[in-house]
Amino acid sequence: MTRVFTYCRVSTAGQTTDNQIQEIASAGFKVLPTRAIAETISGSVAASERPGFKMLIDKLEAGDILVVTKLDRLGRNAMDVRQMVEGLACLGVKVHCLALGGVDLTSPAGKMTMAVISAVAEFERDLLIERTQAGLARAKNEGKVLGRPRALTGAQEDEVRQRLANGEAVAVVARALKTSRATVMRVRNMEAI
Repeated sequence: MTRVFTYCRVSTAGQTTDNQIQEIASAGFKVLPTRAIAETISGSVAASERPGFKMLIDKLEAGDILVVTKLDRLGRNAMDVRQMVEGLACLGVKVHCLALGGVDLTSPAGKMTMAVISAVAEFERDLLIERTQAGLARAKNEGKVLGRPRALTGAQEDEVRQRLANGEAVAVVARALKTSRATVMRVRNMEAI
């Protein structure tokens, strides 16, 4: 007999999974209370790192069905979701997503849907990278200094070199300039390059 599980997630304690459970029941899926996993955790946490989802994975067996209301319940992004669905398919678990018309994501039609979603996600990621690189190039052309601000001024770096040349210990120089030992060692090591 096929067992039906559901995974419901909300991001904050002020929210409830009741609407998700009701939506799944309204779609005709009969889920026993012991098979309805609900947790409150940020969507930025990968599903594989969520305690409730880990517990669910341990319960699932070949032939089971997992129902979610939306794809974002399964992962942080389309690539994460695709990997999760593929992993569940390898276990013999069917995954239904109500937001996609209840389609089984492990079926041929579901796989096609996932391929389209993955392609769109990859396209969006590539556009984001392209925009970021263009913005960095523009900022650099405008003379803006990119990256982390320097811990020491040029004069302070010269002072570090002089003090170290005079035999002062790294820790003493760091305390005198109110900086970290790592910063002093970085200045010292730049001299060696």
